Amino acid sequence: MHNDKEFQIIINQALEKLSLDNQPDNLYAPIKYTIEIGGKRIRPILCLMATELFEANYQEALNAAIGIEIFHNFTLLHDDIMDKADMRRGKPSVHCQWNENIALLSGDAMSVIAYKYIAESKNLKGILNVFSDTALKICEGQQYDMDFEKTDNVSVEQYLKMIELKTAVLIAASLVIGAITANASKEDQNNIYEFGINLGMAFQLQDDYLDTYGDIEKFGKPIGGDIVANKKTFLLIKALELANDEMVNSIDFWLELKKFNKEEKISAIRNIYDNLAIAEISKNLIKNYFLKAERALDSINVLADRKNVLENFYKSLRYRVF
Repeated sequence: MHNDKEFQIIINQALEKLSLDNQPDNLYAPIKYTIEIGGKRIRPILCLMATELFEANYQEALNAAIGIEIFHNFTLLHDDIMDKADMRRGKPSVHCQWNENIALLSGDAMSVIAYKYIAESKNLKGILNVFSDTALKICEGQQYDMDFEKTDNVSVEQYLKMIELKTAVLIAASLVIGAITANASKEDQNNIYEFGINLGMAFQLQDDYLDTYGDIEKFGKPIGGDIVANKKTFLLIKALELANDEMVNSIDFWLELKKFNKEEKISAIRNIYDNLAIAEISKNLIKNYFLKAERALDSINVLADRKNVLENFYKSLRYRVF
């Protein structure tokens, strides 16, 4: 069985072979640019791992895995427009490198290309149903995320539902598509989907935590960006839930301030988080989702040694924080 590093190489090699030198250049060049920026390739790696977990050849799921990765990058391209994000993986976002209209159309083309690869999948009907359902859920999650920007009172439950739709469902779908490719039983398809949902939830909550409490060298981007941008993360929502009136007034002051020193704002908000033990609360929630994922993985009906590669990958994600 292949490990995550080997699958990452396989996926990157497949992505390098994509035919993206077509015309018009302003349609295809942004797609090529987006793919070449790179990324962890977590979703296609999980798809291929799941295929091998159930004793099928990973190559049977390679087209689906590539489709998943192209689709994921399409969502990021459109997200950057909606979030007005200037940078993606250390490079200018497509809408900054070109313009918003080009970014929109290139993103649309990426979604079509993704479906073309999905259409080459084994067990197409089942995979297409999962993929299409997941694509719609991601749109729902993105809409909730945008709605939350204009809403003062977002509950923890609402936030968790949003990240389930926006992030966790594609991780879960990647795994179950691999399982479907390998003709896994319905029970094991459900088990591996449950594993993916909880892994995805933990992964996104980790990002929330690491944005405030992470090591900049390990996290790979500046710390405190969510605080600067007034992003409604679990940490902020939970702090507003637990804060006394004085703390709420202080948070509101920083949220409403238009001109500020970034480091001063990060320090002030983080100090409130520290007083409310938000870091520990966040870590406990992350740990809970990882434990749920672990139980779901244990429930999958394959020999224990076949789970080793997936377990090691899961642990590598888990120990980003713990």
